Order: sequence, then structure tokens, then C-alpha cells
Amino acid sequence: MIDIEGWSPAPHETTETIDAAPAAALAGLLDTDPPGPELPPLWQWLHFLDRPPQRDLGPDGHPLAGRHLPPIPDRRRMFAGGRLIVREPLRIGDTVTRRAELVSTAVKEGRTGELLFVTVRHTFLRDGTKIAVEEQDLVYRCGDQVGRPARPSFKTPETDAPWTLRMTADPVLLFRFSALTYNAHRIHYDETYATQVEGHPGLVVHGPLLAILCLELPRREGHKVTELSFRSRRPVYADQPFAVTGSPDGELAVVAPGGVTAMTATFS
Repeated sequence: MIDIEGWSPAPHETTETIDAAPAAALAGLLDTDPPGPELPPLWQWLHFLDRPPQRDLGPDGHPLAGRHLPPIPDRRRMFAGGRLIVREPLRIGDTVTRRAELVSTAVKEGRTGELLFVTVRHTFLRDGTKIAVEEQDLVYRCGDQVGRPARPSFKTPETDAPWTLRMTADPVLLFRFSALTYNAHRIHYDETYATQVEGHPGLVVHGPLLAILCLELPRREGHKVTELSFRSRRPVYADQPFAVTGSPDGELAVVAPGGVTAMTATFS
């Protein structure tokens, strides 16, 4: 039974000067040109990174403890979605403060047992002025293996959406994104761990990477996104062809093989 009674972490602030190198590295990963002085929405995920000592990591690659990591046994973490409102973009060269705070927690019953839903809010301040607010929804469960992994499909998804970006995330791309975001979660690079411990049929494509790819569609069409909401629905696995789809009306999606919707998003 998940019990987090008394867990109420205090808000925490981190200040960083935004440099150009991470954005240039992500642009290379996405086979696109580096952005101008303004960071595209969600590219703030390359900054304000936690860099714990190796001795503080658990068997899954995540820190054993952290300010916004719930104190539950055998913790397994999944990225569920989030929201972002941009008043003013983060700019390269800016000194920005990120204030992180716990917004809500809820225990719900899932297919594999109890799940803990946690929402964390990040408020970005420049010279004391709020310029952006992001909320991340994270899901935690207790325990190890969750059943025998099913064989993933590799059938190319069909789409007739006005905007389409076709992708296949191989292990090299997943490794590079893990390195850029300092994410040591083993489901993204250790196939034995991903399949035999956490019950996936292969390496898992990062939820944040899928969200960034969704926003690549309006960005490459010249739209300036000021508000975004996205939700992860199904995992996408390494070497699976998938399609990122969208339209000018603000609807975005990640479509996995078999026409399975892996992520939905809206923007304005």
C-alpha cells in the first residue's frame, strides 16, 4: 500500500545562466538548425538539471531520494504529461531562476496495482518577473517486474495529417537524449533491465522527447507557441517507426505502429 502521509517537501529554487551549447546539441539530435536567442518551449528541460553523485543512485538509475521523489519502496517512475504557459521565452544568456514546488498527490488503482500521481510546478523567473510556468505530471508505482513483455509492432503507422514528422528512435538517439537531460533511467539504454525488471518489450523512448517532437511541428511551420498541454498514453519503443502528427488548429499526436496513439497534445 502506498503511504506518503507527512511527505510535504518545501519549494526549492535553482538559478542558472542559459548557455547555447545544450540547445545546439539538441538541434543536432533532431537534425535541425540551432534556434535563435530564444529557447523553444520545453527546451528548458536541458537546463536546471540535477546531477547527483553516483553513490546516490538507485538500481533503476534514478536518485534514491530527492526533494520531489516520493518516499515509497521499490519506486518506479513514469512520465505522464504536463502543461506549459509561456509569457516571455527563456533566452540564451539570461540568468533565470526556477522555483520547483509540489502541487498535488493522488493515489489511484491501476491495472498493475496502486499508482501515485504527483504534479510538480516549475515557475521560471527573470529579474524577479514570472516568464513561464510548467507543470509536470509523474506517476509512481511500487514493485519490480510487471508481467511478460509483449512483442512490439514495427508496422509503419499511416497518417494523412497536414503536418507529419516520421521518426524511428534508435538506441543511439535515446542515449544522446539521456545524456543531454542527465537522465540515467535504465529503461532508456539498458534493454535487459527494461525487459526483465520493468516488463517493457524494449528500450523506452523518453516521454519528454516525444513532447519536444510534437512541438517541432508548429515550430518548423513558424508558429510561436505560448501554451501547451500534453499527455502520455502508451509507450513508444526503440526501433519502432512512429509518426508525429499535427495541424494548424492546435491538435498534435504521436502515433505508434498499429495506429496506437502514444501521446496527445494541444497548443495555442
